Amino acid sequence: MIDKIKKFFEETRLEFRHVNWPSRNEAARLTMVVVILSLCLAAFLGAFDYLFTYLLRIFVVKT
Repeated sequence: MIDKIKKFFEETRLEFRHVNWPSRNEAARLTMVVVILSLCLAAFLGAFDYLFTYLLRIFVVKT
């Protein structure tokens, strides 16, 4: 059992050497892309939420 665990970690370490890791600048740039897209999506969904809430208030209160 211990040999299997040891082999697993050795193979995992070897596999990590094959990974093409991004540079620091590339990681920072891609992180900013994700943050900006998340904020845009949040604003878009927030606008629709506000619009639907407004429309529901108009129709529910008037009926």
